[in-house]
Formats: sequence, structure tokens, C-alpha cells
Amino acid sequence: MGDAPRIEYAPQLEELGYRTIWVGIGADPVGDMSLLEQMIAATETAIIASAIINMWQDDARSIAHHYHRIVERYGPRLLLGIGLGHPETRDTYDKPYERMIHYVDALLDTEVPAEAIVIGALGTKTLALAGDKTLGAHPYLAVPAHTRYARETLGSSAFLAPEHKVVLNEDDDEARRIGRPYIQHPYLGLRNYTNNLLRHGFTEADIDGSGSDALIDALVAHGSPETIYTHINEHLTAGANHIGIQILTEDPTASPVQAFRTLAERRPAH
Repeated sequence: MGDAPRIEYAPQLEELGYRTIWVGIGADPVGDMSLLEQMIAATETAIIASAIINMWQDDARSIAHHYHRIVERYGPRLLLGIGLGHPETRDTYDKPYERMIHYVDALLDTEVPAEAIVIGALGTKTLALAGDKTLGAHPYLAVPAHTRYARETLGSSAFLAPEHKVVLNEDDDEARRIGRPYIQHPYLGLRNYTNNLLRHGFTEADIDGSGSDALIDALVAHGSPETIYTHINEHLTAGANHIGIQILTEDPTASPVQAFRTLAERRPAH
């Protein structure tokens, strides 16, 4: 999906009541953060959050420069989600935890507020760092058992916002058919994710090949809106403050807005 549709979707999602809009960045550099800036310009009050700026691809001081430029113009509506990416995608991946520490410190040293930073953290050390030095963590491809562990590791006051995938389809087989490719490629070939799944209730058989039905069902909430909310709200019960919903569709270029509208209209009262 290119930038133009996402800029167009942003005000529609805000109108539906979504107060934070997570923006998938991928492995490419984010550069001057023009996509994020344009999404902020297209909305009024929504927080626009990067998911996730790759610490190997973008210089921290450049990110800080553009952060300050954007918030000076639009106010503090930019949340910097940052992370290390995957060792399989790089020729060099030396001392990643040290790089993360230095990257976070560089942002803080250039006066990016700690509350404007979240870390795409899964493991103990990165979660602890997120809790100690930033607003908190945005774990990706996480199940409620991990959310519970993350809350214990972060402490009670840190922000915790796991991502969860959703297919708005009440046919179990069809929903799995749509969701499975998004899980298999690339995540079942990336050891930081597979190791995390193995630590939180799954077996080698679950992550082998295209993933077991039990794994897909755990990672991709599907069914009616009520069933989906029951599933993803397990993260809240486990200690999350917020859930980042990723809508999956058979056509990856299709607009997710109608599915978000349906979920917004059927959102349970709290």
C-alpha cells in the first residue's frame, strides 16, 4: 500500500473514533517522516504512531530533528515507535541491545520526550529498557500470555500496546486462509518472533511450515465483531493499556476502512 491511501484513511479513522493510528513502516528508512507528517496534517487530534522506525536504517539525531520540526508545527501528536528489525534482513547485526540503548539515549539527549517514544520490544532486556527509559512498549505478533509477561517486566506504570491482527470474517476456514499468509511470510521465518512464540505457549509443530490452526487462531482474531473484541480484549485483561488493530484482507491493497467502521459501530461499551 502506498502513502496516498494511508493519508486518505487517516481522517476517516479519526472520524470513526480511533484516537491513535499506527503506521506500518517496514524495513525501509523513514527519512524525513513525510508520511507521518502528512497524516498528522490530515487529522485534527489523533496520535500518529510509527510502527516501527528501524534503528539500523535511520539515524537517531535525524529522527529527533524531524520529530521536533513536526511537533513544533502540529503539537505533540507524533509517537515514535522504534525497534531493531530482524537479524535475517541484515548483513551485520552486531550488539543489537547496545545499539538500542545508544539510539534511545540519542533521542533523549536531543530532547525528544521519553513519553513520545515506545519500543517494539519482545524480550526481557528490551522490555525492561522500554519501561525504564521510554513511555513503554509496542510488541508485535504477540499473544495475551506475552502481554502478561510484558506487563510484569515493564512494571505497572509503563504504557503497553500490543499489536493484534484481525480478519472480519465469520467463516473460520476462510479467515485462516486469509490470515495465514500474513503470519507465515515473513514471521515464521524470523527467529525473534518464533522464539517468542515458543516461550509463550506454542510448540515447534505450531510454528512449522505455514503454522498450525491453533497458532493462526491465536494470532489472527476472526469471527463477528463481538467475537473479535472478546479475543483481542484478552490483552487488556493481561495488562495492556491499548491494542493496535491490524486489519487483514484477501487483497492487501484493499481499503481497511470498512472493517474498521464495522468494528467501531459494534465496539462494546465500557
